[in-house]
Amino acid sequence: MSCCESCKPKTKILAVILDLDGTLLDTERTTKGVLEEFLAKYGKQIDREREDKKRLGATQKESAAGIVKDYDLPLTPDQYIKEITPMYREKWQKAKPLPGANRLIKHLHKHGVPFALASNSLREYIDAKISHHRGWKEYFSVILGSDQVKEGKPSPYLRFEEAAKRMGVDAAHCLVIEDSLVGVRAANAAKMKVVAVPPHTEAGCSSLADSVLHSLLEFQPELWGLPPFEDWIDNALPIEPIHVSIVSVNGSATEVAEDGTSALPDQVFGLYFGWAKVDMNKSFKVVVSIGWDHCSCIAKRKICTYVIDGNNDHLSDQQIQLLLVGYIRELNGKDVTSLSVEMLEEYNCIAGASLDLPVFVHHSSCCL
Repeated sequence: MSCCESCKPKTKILAVILDLDGTLLDTERTTKGVLEEFLAKYGKQIDREREDKKRLGATQKESAAGIVKDYDLPLTPDQYIKEITPMYREKWQKAKPLPGANRLIKHLHKHGVPFALASNSLREYIDAKISHHRGWKEYFSVILGSDQVKEGKPSPYLRFEEAAKRMGVDAAHCLVIEDSLVGVRAANAAKMKVVAVPPHTEAGCSSLADSVLHSLLEFQPELWGLPPFEDWIDNALPIEPIHVSIVSVNGSATEVAEDGTSALPDQVFGLYFGWAKVDMNKSFKVVVSIGWDHCSCIAKRKICTYVIDGNNDHLSDQQIQLLLVGYIRELNGKDVTSLSVEMLEEYNCIAGASLDLPVFVHHSSCCL
């Protein structure tokens, strides 16, 4: 993949600054039920809409003070933090990297590009979160927590200017990768370039970021003057396996979620391929498109499965276990609804050939 001269940035990027929660690690979904469980111990019921919006971008102390006040808890903010933190720590161990996170970290490290981890979490919490992921702590040039800088997340010199300073790179030559509107605004204020990889609810990022992606799998380093990825095999990208259970009706599927929580983070978006297993003895090679349908007031995840060299009736009206091992490309708005016959033929060809290669096929024996 290469870009034309007009696509290249005017300012050469010399270093990358990465956010952690929601950008590299799926900690937010992993810990989603913690506050609800904690409040229940005090006879309180969570206001989900308020929590999804009000605390975004707040420091730990600000969030704790707000929760104690809003729910009239018989605790000081410090007592609240002391009681709830062990509950979060237990969940952090289970947080998985978001699609493309490991790939990007290894790529930057391999090519000697300085890159920092700058998070609104305390440094102690950052270490707890990344300690379960091989190489992460060693690969980052700089790791910064909110307790290592002067002010909270909205101030650009909190994470970004300090991270640039410690890497010895001018702010103008830094690229920030963030998932939240608050973080994008901070990068803007720091006069840095910024790529947003937001959940579908953070629509405000679109107008402020230099680039908006659905997932890190869409990131193209060469557009920023950085070394390009070299891991594509023809037109297919090997990915860390993604497992999901769905119920398919006429090619369109809904996810089988536990406790109302999706097994897929928002950043699983695009055209994938792998295997669909319908019972102990039957599995099919499939192309799968995963996106968001915004036709109604409430955005809904749209999953469409297409059997390669077969009939989609094999997957209709039953529960299916999907194992996705490869990525083909991002989706545009029309693709989310349906793929044209010509496009589907092309993608079936790519996926069919790829799934016979050792780098992809070895997953079927150990994961299906």
